[in-house]
Amino acid sequence: MQVVAATRLRRAQAAVQATRPYADKMLEVLQTVSERATEYKHPFLIRREGKRAVMILVTTDKGLAGAVNVNNIRTGTRYMSQHYPDQQRYVTLGRKGRDFLLRYRRDVIAEVSNLPDRPSQGQVLPAVTVALEEYTKGNVDAVLLCYAKWVSTLKQEPTVRVLIPAEIPARERAASGPRADYIYEPDPESVLDGLLPRYVETQVFQAVLENKASEYSAKMIAMQNATNAAGDLIDSLTLYANKVRQAGITTELMEIVSGAAAQEAST
Repeated sequence: MQVVAATRLRRAQAAVQATRPYADKMLEVLQTVSERATEYKHPFLIRREGKRAVMILVTTDKGLAGAVNVNNIRTGTRYMSQHYPDQQRYVTLGRKGRDFLLRYRRDVIAEVSNLPDRPSQGQVLPAVTVALEEYTKGNVDAVLLCYAKWVSTLKQEPTVRVLIPAEIPARERAASGPRADYIYEPDPESVLDGLLPRYVETQVFQAVLENKASEYSAKMIAMQNATNAAGDLIDSLTLYANKVRQAGITTELMEIVSGAAAQEAST
């Protein structure tokens, strides 16, 4: 199982690294569009004063993933309770998060489970659509995302991000040379309308891939620890068996010697 987890981890890492350039480029385009549409306020950019939120909670479908699920659930629910006490709704990606929230009677409005090792963006899209509709209809004031950020094989960080209202960081000024200036058709506002939902979808998809990498990192470490523990148990049992065998042989030898001595004494 350790070898299987290691193989899947390498695939998950490759998927995470392959999608990062796309996510970075989308953010760059979004920054340039928002700079042109300075007077336009997209609904996803407007901050609301309410304390209602829906969280997209990413967990695994199966166990043996160390503390990944526990940390994600604890971090997500605690953040919601502290910052959005009026109303807390959840959209779950993964059976472990869904089962926990339903067990404790949390408001789960949608769920997606049984995602493959290499999920597609289309498989994640239904969960994102439900969350965006909740915000568009005015049922919530924010859309959040909670997942396990993959840092390294030995480190996975439970992370909470606010997807909506979206905060678009300003572009960094280039040290030298002019920056590209684009012409948008029909206008920057229309491009922004279509780009913002895609940006949110990309962030969620990236989080799912990061969580997959974190899952298999934790599984590989858990299987390695289990293998080491099993080896230690085998060594201790082997030592115990040898001690018992040695004690039995010693007892038999003592009985033989005692019997021989008694026979000599009688003669």
